Amino acid sequence: MKNNTKPNANNHVDKSTTKTKPSFWTHLAISLTIVAGVIIPQLKAAEIEAAPSFQVEVIGEGKPVLLIPGLMSDSRIWQNTAAALKQDYQLHLISVAGFAGTPAIEGELLPRLKQDLLQYITEQQLQQPAVVGHSLGAFLAFSLASSAPEQIGTVVAVDGLPYIAPIFSRNPATQVADMQQQALQIRAYYRQLNGEQLKAGAAQGIFIQARAPEHQQLVLEMAAASDANSVGQAMYELLTTDLRPEVTAITSKVWLLGASGALPAAQQQQAAALYQQQIAGIANATLLMNTTSRHFMMLDEPEWFISTLRQALQE
Repeated sequence: MKNNTKPNANNHVDKSTTKTKPSFWTHLAISLTIVAGVIIPQLKAAEIEAAPSFQVEVIGEGKPVLLIPGLMSDSRIWQNTAAALKQDYQLHLISVAGFAGTPAIEGELLPRLKQDLLQYITEQQLQQPAVVGHSLGAFLAFSLASSAPEQIGTVVAVDGLPYIAPIFSRNPATQVADMQQQALQIRAYYRQLNGEQLKAGAAQGIFIQARAPEHQQLVLEMAAASDANSVGQAMYELLTTDLRPEVTAITSKVWLLGASGALPAAQQQQAAALYQQQIAGIANATLLMNTTSRHFMMLDEPEWFISTLRQALQE
């Protein structure tokens, strides 16, 4: 395990390393994967025809970088990041079907999205693009790099893991079999909701998402514009897909950026150990925990985030 990042005052590297309402831990896990975006002037972008499972904007020139948002979010979460990096990188800003107003699709979501993104990389002749993913997008980044290690470059996982279930249990030994029934209940629960109910559910964990009130409000707006069936299907797939055995196939460099600012100080070391466990099987991985940021680290700590991202992409 490589770990060569220098900590600063805001971060540290951890070296230790049926209608059933979801439980408290269900709401916590959901809130940890809800994301939204910042409204800023639209960047000039090239529109490229994409698969139904996602839409894409392409901005800038240089080394290709895919940016994948998380649950109930779209490409707007990367606007500040794109503005800072577009002079040096060709940025492919992904918006996932069913989230934040992007048209939904039927059936499986994440497996189809992975295959469509790999096909997109091939068709666009992208040479080992870096993949930056936030939350659910980080899961997809791990999935892409595990399935096609020769096609994927550097992976930057932004507060997202190969398997989210241990967030529920606080136990790294949690397996898919332990979560199967609850995953089915969560999917059924979400299928009956509308946009306003999605918004109300997101409000329960809003303090985990971001510090600024305007960013918290955007989380709720993005949730309200999402398709509840897509959200439920994504949560089901996240809870029933454990990539920890598969990430050992990743050959590129991996940076996992964890946000523990919403946790009491006494629990931050435990969170860092859980994150470390998730990437222990990757040959060339770096864990960096930001102990002041909430889940939206690109919004809470934009200067730190962009500086760290540049460092990861330059390696």
